[in-house]
Amino acid sequence: MLDVRDLHAYYGKSHILQGVDLAVRDREIVSILGRNGVGRSTTLKAIMGDVRPLGAITFKGRPIAGLKSYEIAQLGIGYVPENRDIFGALTVEQNLVLGVKAGRDTTRWSMADTYRLFPVLRERRDAPAGVLSGGEQQMLTICRTLMGDPDLIMIDEPTEGLAPQAVERIAELLRTIAERGISILLVEQKLTIALRISHRLYVMGHGRMVFEGSPEELRADHSVRQTWLEV
Repeated sequence: MLDVRDLHAYYGKSHILQGVDLAVRDREIVSILGRNGVGRSTTLKAIMGDVRPLGAITFKGRPIAGLKSYEIAQLGIGYVPENRDIFGALTVEQNLVLGVKAGRDTTRWSMADTYRLFPVLRERRDAPAGVLSGGEQQMLTICRTLMGDPDLIMIDEPTEGLAPQAVERIAELLRTIAERGISILLVEQKLTIALRISHRLYVMGHGRMVFEGSPEELRADHSVRQTWLEV
């Protein structure tokens, strides 16, 4: 599905990504863990073309490094940034409609799916999205991206700042997405959630991956957790 090799990226003269390798397979949930500032969000931005990538990025067998963000989205990659980017003055339903790509006759995710999973969004579909709680806004942003029928969705810190109940709803949504055949590349801070829902995990440190493995392997690797994850 997605293959990244020797990925580098810069902010000015700062060398942020220093040879990142990662892969996401069909129907996988893959999480990138690590402390703040190590390059996790920059990795997603470089894949999406928001930051200039240097290296090889292949999606469904096609090189995409250097393409525009909208071109990458048209190929089937959805992106949910950390800041959510809802349109607060538009209604909930208008936000969802904005995610629909023109020319798509069928989709794995419909408006009915969103409303069935999240009745609160159905109840507030005519309300301005800006009045939703943080957890509801996060659900709306993810579902809006799903309306474009991506094959892979990249999500940056979806549980940041949310109450425990909202965190559980997001985890449930991510599992449902994968069950629909949509791969997920997740940047996550909460180790317990990532270990519970991921098929594989990467740990990032100083601009490169320092661990790749299963949740069981990461649980057993005290050295990696102590050095790169635990404060």
